[in-house]
Amino acid sequence: MTPLNARVAAALPAMRRFSRSTTMILLCAVVVGYLALGIASSGAFFEGASVRTFLQYLATPVLIGLAQMVALCVGQLNLAVGALGGFTACLMGVLMADSGVPAGAAVPIGVAVATLTGLVTGVFIVATRINGFIVTLGTMTILLGGQYRLSGTRTVDGYSATLRDLGRAAPLDIPLVFVTALIAAGLLGAFTYRTVAGRRLLAAGGNPLAARLSGISGDRQIVIAHTLSGLLVGIAAVTATASLPGVNRSVGGDWLLPSFAAPIIGGVALTGGSVAILGTVLAAFLMRLIDSARAEFSLDPSWVNFLIGLVVLGTVVGGRFHQTRIEKKGTGPGAATATAAAALPSTGGSR
Repeated sequence: MTPLNARVAAALPAMRRFSRSTTMILLCAVVVGYLALGIASSGAFFEGASVRTFLQYLATPVLIGLAQMVALCVGQLNLAVGALGGFTACLMGVLMADSGVPAGAAVPIGVAVATLTGLVTGVFIVATRINGFIVTLGTMTILLGGQYRLSGTRTVDGYSATLRDLGRAAPLDIPLVFVTALIAAGLLGAFTYRTVAGRRLLAAGGNPLAARLSGISGDRQIVIAHTLSGLLVGIAAVTATASLPGVNRSVGGDWLLPSFAAPIIGGVALTGGSVAILGTVLAAFLMRLIDSARAEFSLDPSWVNFLIGLVVLGTVVGGRFHQTRIEKKGTGPGAATATAAAALPSTGGSR
């Protein structure tokens, strides 16, 4: 057998697995949905302006989906995704419009505040041993109050023209904000799949006991996950601020459901221990298609939310049945995660 034939033979099992994966199903759904929407709009959806607008407003759903995915991979929930994004967007808007802070300083400040908020949230969860659901629920309430305090009932729209230009910039009809989201997804994928720190994150989420016995600090991974989640929300706030005509107290109010829907539909387990970068991006793309179809055919928004919620619930139930069947066969993800955790270098302690 020639080296080329050997490589092809080795790649065939992986190709067969991919053809049956959630990612492949989502990819087919996205392609079919995009073509169908383009045909239904008599080709208008394929025009440059429509493509540019579609991708411009896809950047934020991708980023908030990734932010939620990072929390889910260690078995945590982040209910503060929308509130943190809205607070960060209003903070940057107020700094630029009211205080005259240039975009080059306001944007890093906003991203740093979001990242620090994620860090503090993770540390608080670890220090108090309070469930992350409760902690992020409290954080969400505090941030909503802070967002209202910053913007009140007005819309802040007098901020940097440079940031607005960034939001509108689209060489070859590919918006820079969407490119930013893809870069963030690529870097997150490299971190989780290619670094020891990323593999420890997945090991701690998939099998905390095995990870702890291998010297991996579960507490540290929770803090890292929430910090990364805050960073991604901060970047999402930048893309939203750059794309929107203004920011107010409603920004981020509709982010919570999409933030959960994208990773869950994309194949991320609620029990932790897994990530699905491409699946999350494709699921966000699919939800954006549904939203575009709603606008194209003047559908009731409540039915769109109902449909997305139904898909999320069905995905969770189906995933649970699949996991139960695998565990009965004795080949559950816990065993694989335990093996991976054992292969990682010791960190010298369990905390």
